[in-house]
Amino acid sequence: MSERHEGPGALDPATETFVAHRNLLFTVAYEMLGSATDAEDVLQETWLRWSGVELDTVLDRRAFLVRITTRQALKRLRTLGRRKESYVGPWLPEPLLTAPDVAEDVELAANVSMAMLLVLETLAPTERAVFVLREVFAVDYDEIAQAVDKTPAAVRQIAHRARAHVAARKPRGTGSPAEHRAALQAFQAAVETGDLQGLLDILAPDVVALSDGGGIKHALPRPVVGADEVARLLAVGWWKRGAERTVEPVQVNGGPGLLIRIGGEIDGVLAVRVENGYVTGAYHVRNPEKLSSVTREITVSR
Repeated sequence: MSERHEGPGALDPATETFVAHRNLLFTVAYEMLGSATDAEDVLQETWLRWSGVELDTVLDRRAFLVRITTRQALKRLRTLGRRKESYVGPWLPEPLLTAPDVAEDVELAANVSMAMLLVLETLAPTERAVFVLREVFAVDYDEIAQAVDKTPAAVRQIAHRARAHVAARKPRGTGSPAEHRAALQAFQAAVETGDLQGLLDILAPDVVALSDGGGIKHALPRPVVGADEVARLLAVGWWKRGAERTVEPVQVNGGPGLLIRIGGEIDGVLAVRVENGYVTGAYHVRNPEKLSSVTREITVSR
């Protein structure tokens, strides 16, 4: 049985350790799953297993918790893959409202971005786990091997393959937080006023727009590519449905974004990818089942 600290309100060692690493564990699970809801479920499962561990036998509690979280996330990731096969329309990750300081950690912001999560979706489950643990959280190969039930040599090969796969597809440099804010301000102004020329001025020539309604809300049936097409789409009111609309600038997944309300109710989140001062990606999530995490800021960490 685990020892307990004395005093009112004191946490026992197992709880104290879990709480200390909770943000890290959430980020690991979210990076693997692209879903805050599923990441929270994984954390619940991780806690249930962690609470039954004899702490005296654990040499590195952080590593042990990451290992449990990875295994639970892998199980859920394989289930999610089957769910996505029957998903209606394009699938986008579940957006997070993140604190402003996340944008200052450029590497973390890039890794939790919608664009990167979409790249990670193209990896097999074990490849994704290995890539996330090694490239995002710098976990050593021996520890990853225990988490994914592979040999260290096999993990090195998987990591090399996953790294090459992601490098060929990952977003280019994204610029500074100040550039993001300036681009978002110009983008928001053009969207709100339906300023076609303003949109053409801020959109990159190869901009891509995607939306996810999950078969519940109206959304684009397929990606829209190119400044002319995307600008016209936004200028006529992509999300305008004849009700009072408000658009609020927020930070989504470590980058710029807009929180859209219609009639005072959250209708969607638009994450914006900015590269070299231009908008290169617009990811519009309207599926209400994916909007439960945008009512508050969520802390992600490494």
